[in-house]
Amino acid sequence: MRARLDDADRAAITAMVLQHRHYEPGSYLIREGEPPRPTCAFIISGIAYRQKLTREGARQIVSLEMQGDFVDVQHLFLRVADHNVQSLTRLETAEVSRDGLRKLALTHPAIGEALWVDALIAGSVYREWVTNLGRRDAKTRVAHLLCEFTLRARAAGVAGHPSYELPMTQEQLGDATGLTSVHVNRTLKLLEVDGLIARDRRHIRLLDWGRIVDVADFNSRYLHLDQAGSR
Repeated sequence: MRARLDDADRAAITAMVLQHRHYEPGSYLIREGEPPRPTCAFIISGIAYRQKLTREGARQIVSLEMQGDFVDVQHLFLRVADHNVQSLTRLETAEVSRDGLRKLALTHPAIGEALWVDALIAGSVYREWVTNLGRRDAKTRVAHLLCEFTLRARAAGVAGHPSYELPMTQEQLGDATGLTSVHVNRTLKLLEVDGLIARDRRHIRLLDWGRIVDVADFNSRYLHLDQAGSR
């Protein structure tokens, strides 16, 4: 999804030694202020999230990571973690040597390009989340998050469209959108009343994609989902 790889690139990747690990929901994969681990984790199944904590303990979720994402590529070259990564659901990961992955990036240009593109897309997503938090109202923020989750989960093969299970509590949704859990609950009910979504506990069904995209001020350009196919 990030770059076109030839047979030599694929062979180099498959030759890497993998360590399979499982994480229960709420487990920390990365802790802010700590040096990088000797391995980088690639998500095989499940969802994780990046978050920052204020001195008072308030949490801001800054992105979601799901199947097909690396959670700590930045540690190939940075010396200390500047944020936390926690598992949202049960995670299965394939963990590879940090030194080995860095060597691949430097000796196989297409693999290096793929990792570069991955980092650039992460930056694009962060910019969109900053805009969502800073310049959109509550209804638009929540609708935007639902739209992003829908497309990313479908691209990763972890959920259907337009119906899926959103494995986030209202508190976690609030931490991702800068709202209280009460405000999130009120906003979800408003989206239901407007005929945009239907809910059954954490199961979400988008009833009118065109309308919810409009309400969410959502344009999928920032996700760059067609990156490899466009080259």
